Amino acid sequence: MSAQKPGLHPRNRHQHRYDLAALCQTTPELTSFLIRTPAGEQSVDFANPQAVKALNKALLAHFYAVTHWDIPPGFLCPPVPGRADYIHHLADLLGETTGSIPAQATILDVGVGANCIYPLIGVHEYGWRFTGSEVSDAAMSSAQAIIQANTGLSRAIRLRRQKDPAAIFTGIIHKNEFYDATLCNPPFHDSAAAARAGSERKRRNLGQNKDDALNFGGQQQELWCEGGEVAFIKKMIAESQTFRRQVLWFTTLVSRGENLPPLYRALTEAGAVKVVKKEMAQGQKQSRFIAWTFMDDDQRRRFITRKR
Repeated sequence: MSAQKPGLHPRNRHQHRYDLAALCQTTPELTSFLIRTPAGEQSVDFANPQAVKALNKALLAHFYAVTHWDIPPGFLCPPVPGRADYIHHLADLLGETTGSIPAQATILDVGVGANCIYPLIGVHEYGWRFTGSEVSDAAMSSAQAIIQANTGLSRAIRLRRQKDPAAIFTGIIHKNEFYDATLCNPPFHDSAAAARAGSERKRRNLGQNKDDALNFGGQQQELWCEGGEVAFIKKMIAESQTFRRQVLWFTTLVSRGENLPPLYRALTEAGAVKVVKKEMAQGQKQSRFIAWTFMDDDQRRRFITRKR
């Protein structure tokens, strides 16, 4: 059965149900996490965090030539199809100015994470070059281990430690550096308690036991920040003004549609010349990212010409 998943980008490699036989051939350890659904179909035991991690490892190896991938306990295990969608929609956005997707784009991933997921996909799909920023030493060490373990990635992905937890671009974007785009999956919750409650709900929905609960120690910067998503993105918008001539498009995921109005107001106040919203969907899950630039059409074309 190969029912198409509704809403995924046309270039997304995960349009159809997972070919578990092929994935198990690529990553044999996935075999031990297969179960039978009540309908008698073979599936992955999504209630088991180790199963989800093994699935990610298989997907990255099978589709993106990432032969060595692992994350430490307590860090988020990202859904690969949804992360790939952000990359593909970003590619479309970058292609709008010149009519073709740039092959040598430079991208800044704000909060690259222990999983390094966006650079892994972007390098394979489009040959882009990434700078990944990170505030967590443990996450940065994990991402660096992934880069070093896979041939060729060290030439395409570099990591920079964000020494100031209150800063986003400052200290990461250097003088005379230019980026086609920034991307970010911002922390969603506004407190550790809210993050814990959200993961507890997810755990119950998956039928997990308490023993399966994720370790929050390593996830704080991934899950929550003071003021939540809106406050984080407003800070990003404010800081982006300083780098308005060094970055073509600033972008970030926005988890909830109701968070958009205050962000649009902040963008207007910041003087953004153009603001774009890209809607995405994976099954029943709706998501979106917003993008803004401080350059008009002519300035964007000149930026690309100079950079190339």
